[in-house]
Amino acid sequence: MPPTIRRAVIPAAGLGSRLLPLTKATPKEMLPVGDKPVIEHTVRELVASGVTDITIVVSGGKSLIQEHFRPNPALVERLRADGKTAYAQAVEEVADLAREGHITYLDQHGPYGNGTPVLNAARLSGDEPMLVLWPDDVFVAEVPRAQQLIRAYEATGCPVLALMPMDPGDSRRYGVPMVKEDLGDGLLRISGLVEKPEPAAAPSAYAAIGGYVITAGIVDELREQTARWYEHRGGEIYLTDAINAYASGRAVYGQVISGRWYDTGNPADYLVAQMASALAHPEYGPVLRRLARDLDGTAVSEG
Repeated sequence: MPPTIRRAVIPAAGLGSRLLPLTKATPKEMLPVGDKPVIEHTVRELVASGVTDITIVVSGGKSLIQEHFRPNPALVERLRADGKTAYAQAVEEVADLAREGHITYLDQHGPYGNGTPVLNAARLSGDEPMLVLWPDDVFVAEVPRAQQLIRAYEATGCPVLALMPMDPGDSRRYGVPMVKEDLGDGLLRISGLVEKPEPAAAPSAYAAIGGYVITAGIVDELREQTARWYEHRGGEIYLTDAINAYASGRAVYGQVISGRWYDTGNPADYLVAQMASALAHPEYGPVLRRLARDLDGTAVSEG
């Protein structure tokens, strides 16, 4: 049976300002987590979930993203001639990934804000539902986050947001959903999001994190927002504003994601993602644990 969602958009036009000067010359999407740039983790997740049309929305200075996924037969040939077969296969695998995901690129046009790249990509998808994943998130899960979102869409036929439980004290960092109904298995009917509320005012114990299934109705809301922006030339176009407008009269759902989420959008979280990836590696993990013991003089579990 073909997947119900075959399209996805990855907005990759941001400046990465929270990671400057590291991102002055290197796009934040190309910073490594483990042995892969962070955007490759997102592309792998989508391909593993059956997505066959991936649009990456870019801006100036992002050519390294295209170069990474572009085939390089000359490099592969040179590596094979030097007997470096494993490296050659690794380079070919990235190109194969781009082919399986049928990656295309769009330059971002329109007002600033994270809703604009979604609207740019929607011009290619018509009324088809599509996934939206940010390129600075890494999820580690038995079932890919994208696949969990697709299953929720299949069960509801409505827009879906990725959610995770949060510590109430962290509410100022996230959009927090207003939950109307708990349908079991992590599926929640929601009536909107409250952006970065104070802990005492948080409407639930869940945080909206990177990951959405967007339907034609949400795209229509983005179009209306953009039309108003061109009339008044103020503010930004936010995806959450479009979701809130849609949810005021129609059904929207949240899916609590089973897995571990790593955000790489700021220095501290990026270091955590790097460390977690390295510790999980069969070769690098033991080396880092030995280093930790040497540095602080305390026992660190080898488990």
